Amino acid sequence: MKRQRLWFFSVLLALSFGGCTAVRPDYAARVATGTTAHDLCSETFVSGQAPDTIFAETIASRPGLDLVAPLIRYKVDRSQREVSASLAGAFTSRAVYRGTWGCTIIDDDDAASLESPQLLPPIPRVSLPLALDTSSTLSRALDDEFAEEPSTAPRRTKAVVVLYKGSLIAERYAPGYGPDTPILGFSISKSVTNALVGVLVREGKLSVDTPVQLDNGSNEAIPLSDFMRMTSGLDIDETGSGFDPSNRVMYVQTRDMAAAARRARVIAAPGQRWAYSSASVHLVARMVRDAVGGDAVDVQRFAHDALFAPLGMRHATMEMDATGTPIGAHYMLASARDWGRFGELYLNDGVTPNGQRILPEDWVRWSTTPTLATNYGAGWWTNRHSGTGDGHPDGMPLMPDAPADTFYALGNLGQYIIVVPSKQLVIVRLGNAQTPHFDIDGADRLVKQVIGALPGPSS
Repeated sequence: MKRQRLWFFSVLLALSFGGCTAVRPDYAARVATGTTAHDLCSETFVSGQAPDTIFAETIASRPGLDLVAPLIRYKVDRSQREVSASLAGAFTSRAVYRGTWGCTIIDDDDAASLESPQLLPPIPRVSLPLALDTSSTLSRALDDEFAEEPSTAPRRTKAVVVLYKGSLIAERYAPGYGPDTPILGFSISKSVTNALVGVLVREGKLSVDTPVQLDNGSNEAIPLSDFMRMTSGLDIDETGSGFDPSNRVMYVQTRDMAAAARRARVIAAPGQRWAYSSASVHLVARMVRDAVGGDAVDVQRFAHDALFAPLGMRHATMEMDATGTPIGAHYMLASARDWGRFGELYLNDGVTPNGQRILPEDWVRWSTTPTLATNYGAGWWTNRHSGTGDGHPDGMPLMPDAPADTFYALGNLGQYIIVVPSKQLVIVRLGNAQTPHFDIDGADRLVKQVIGALPGPSS
C-alpha cells in the first residue's frame, strides 16, 4: 500500500513538472515542506524539543502528510538557526529562527530585508495562586489523560494545567516539558488574535464592522467580523488536503499571507456561508498590525504591552510572516501555564487578575456566540449550536459530559484551552494527538473527571 501511495505521488509530481495546472500537486508539496520547515523550526528553537521526535509525532503520522513523509527530507542547521525541508529533493521550504520573534518562512529575497527583533522589557514573574489538589480523583483524571491505549491512535499528551477559581489545582507534564516550556498552539492562536482585536476595539482603534478591502477585482469590502467568524464568502476554505486555498496561503504564498487572501474570489455573500479558514484570520491579523503602526516592531510591542504583560504570559512567542504580520491563525507559542492565564481572561469577562479590563464588556459573550448553524463563535468554539441556519449543524462534535456553557480554544493535534464559567474552571491540554476530531473525546472525559473532583457544593 505504501509503495502505491508513493507511486501515486510521484505521478502527481511528474504532472506538476510537466506543466499540468489542473491538479497543481506542487501546492500540496509546498504545504508539506512548509509545514515541516516551520513546525520543526518553532518546536526546535522556541520549544527546545528534539526535531526527529517532533517530525515523527507531528508530521510523519499526521493524516495526509503521512502519505508523503517518506519523501520529506529536512535539515536543522543550529549554527544558522534555520530549518529547510524538501520533497523528493524539490519544493524546498526554509524557516529561520529570529530570537524573540520565533520562526518565519522565507525565500532568498526576504533574508536581507527582514527586520531585526527588538528586545522588549521582560515580563515580571507573577506566580499563580496555588491550591494543589492531591485527591485520588483528580490524580486519576491526569493519569487517564496521559495514558495511551494500544488499540487506538496515540494521544501523546504533553501538558495539562487545571485552574479553579483562579488557583492552580493540578498540572502534569510529559518528559521534556515543564512549566516554562513554550508549546506551539496551532489554532488556539486564533483565540489570541481575537483578544488583540478586542483590545483595539476597547481602545477605539478598530471595530468589528471595519471594512476589509479586497484585491480581487470585486470592489467589495467585507466587515472584519465576517473574517473573525469565517463567514467572509471568499474562496479560502481549509480542508487540510494540501490543495485547499487556506493552506496554500499559509505555505505557498508565504511572504504576505494577508495579501494572498485578499485576492481570493467571492463565492458567497458575506455572512451567509460558514467555512473553517485560517486564511480568514491572516486578514484579521493584518488589520491588527496596521491598526497599531504597520510593522513588526509595532505589533510585537502591542501584543507584549497590551496582552502578554498584563496577563503575566512570560513565555509567549508570536511568529510572523516576512511582512511583519502575525500568523495569528496558527503560530503562537506559550507555556501551559501561560495558556491557562489566557483562558482566565475569558473566564473573567476580559478582566486581568489585578482588576484591569483589557477586553470590552460583552466581548466574551460576542466571541462565544455560535455562528450560523455551527458551534464556532469568533476565535472560540462553543459546546452548543446556535440552532439557526439551514441544514445540519456544522463544526466540531459537542462534548456531551461538559456543561453547555463550556467554550474552548482548539488547535491541531489536540491543543485545548477549555473554559467552564459555571464551574469557574479553566483546563489546558496540549499534545500531539492523532485521535479523531483532535481528541475531543479525551477532552470531554477530562472535563467530566475534573468537575467530579472539584471540592464542595461548586462541583
